[in-house]
Amino acid sequence: MAINLAIGFVTGRKHFQNVLKTYVNNWLEHGIISDPNIRLHLFVAYDLKYFNTQVSDYKNVPHEVARMIDSIHFYGAAEVAEEIRTLKAAGAINGVEAERIFGEGYAKKRNIVTYFAIKNRMDKLLFLDDDEYPVATLKNAAGKCYWMGQGVVGTHLKYNDDANITHGHHCGYISPIPFIRFNDVLTEADFRLFIEAISNDIVSWNKLKNLIHQHQCVTYADAQIINESTAYEVEEESGMKFISGANLCFNLKKTKDLPPFYNPPGARGEDTFMSTMLTDLKVVKVPCYTFHDGFLMYKNLLNGVIPKHLEGIDGNTPANQKRFINATIGWIRYKPLLVYITQRKDYENIMQGIRLNLQRSIPKLNAFFNTKDFGKVMSEFEHYHRNVTQHFEDFEQTKLTWRKLLNSLSRQNPPDLPHPLTTTKTM
Repeated sequence: MAINLAIGFVTGRKHFQNVLKTYVNNWLEHGIISDPNIRLHLFVAYDLKYFNTQVSDYKNVPHEVARMIDSIHFYGAAEVAEEIRTLKAAGAINGVEAERIFGEGYAKKRNIVTYFAIKNRMDKLLFLDDDEYPVATLKNAAGKCYWMGQGVVGTHLKYNDDANITHGHHCGYISPIPFIRFNDVLTEADFRLFIEAISNDIVSWNKLKNLIHQHQCVTYADAQIINESTAYEVEEESGMKFISGANLCFNLKKTKDLPPFYNPPGARGEDTFMSTMLTDLKVVKVPCYTFHDGFLMYKNLLNGVIPKHLEGIDGNTPANQKRFINATIGWIRYKPLLVYITQRKDYENIMQGIRLNLQRSIPKLNAFFNTKDFGKVMSEFEHYHRNVTQHFEDFEQTKLTWRKLLNSLSRQNPPDLPHPLTTTKTM
């Protein structure tokens, strides 16, 4: 039986078409397109507001690209609204429940893709991001940078049958934190206080300190992982099995165990909160990398331009500074809820520690970057701290609504129905 693989994108960037073209060429190179046992289906949830894009930026897929994919599905506001009307008319969910799953924000966009992949009876769903590319950057013994193409689809398919979730590795600019040359205005100790306040499963001081001193905040792939095809089951730490939102594959044959994505309003962390719901699921780390272009400085990789070396990102340019500040705001908005879920007994003490760290470090960052905008991190922290119990209730209700929705889909899709998607791919 052929595998129906959904490729999921949540995007709001104009260069989406170029990213898609790169991945399709990668699949062609790795024999995925020509394999009769693999059917590729594109599922895209797009956001026109993110960078003021147009529908044509997503839907006008060139024929030479579209012909290599079995089916293509786009989900904007109109398509989602129509699905909500259908679900409400059928009594599957009400308006409040629909907003929990299908509203605005990264988590809900990912839920939209997951829902439609399940509805269309996909076997697996592989999430990719529009700022991640199927290459790995490595350093040799002489300290020189070199690159390796990555078979992301093939690697996930190799390990996914025996898992609920497979999750690949990342390299490049994994977090949007620029390279900082410390001085008397902002010392390393000052920056450590700030990072410890906003830290999460991806960003921690121990990880970041090594990156700053060794590689100017660039993460390089591990050749041993690639060459030895090392895969391993992810162990639970502090109530979480850590994943990220892309280079991430769901085994949709086991949907009854699949949790929803969630983040507090206006926050990020949809992958982090899913990580708190994976206790009983088998999560396998698989040996493939994607290069995360966190500051969109290396989009020419999509056109085959390979850098000889990777620079630390200058945080003093307006665009990079804005990216860094926005990221820290997104992180601090979900920090209270994450602590509330995973460390409830120590919640108030941890919040007080975060507050003190921010009070000490924010003036230093504002002075170093010649801005007042880091002050927003403190105000956002206090707001989300005050509303943490409301966000926790919303988190719990989202899980219940998702379960209700999946039960509705299972009644609609008995296993003896023919598959709803037919092949359109041509070579």
